Amino acid sequence: MESEADEITSLVGREVYSNNGVFVGEIEDVRLNLDAEMVNGLALSELNPQLFSAAATGEKGVIVPYRWVRAVGDVVLINEVVERYESPEPEEEVAV
Repeated sequence: MESEADEITSLVGREVYSNNGVFVGEIEDVRLNLDAEMVNGLALSELNPQLFSAAATGEKGVIVPYRWVRAVGDVVLINEVVERYESPEPEEEVAV
């Protein structure tokens, strides 16, 4: 039987998808709250460039709150809310 530590470290390297099937990124690390002894976030790298601009992520990655996780298996499924992470398009200037 796997210990909790083994389960947590087994997340590293798994691919993350939104719950409607869009690839988000790959888990590089797990963010822990040691006081509460719980996972509170997933650090993702190898991000889907269609979802995240380099300017928004600093080309390093993003932390996804663990509360977004819906299922963990061969891949991790999260809420589609991450698909709205894109930086907003610059507003068009309107001549007055």
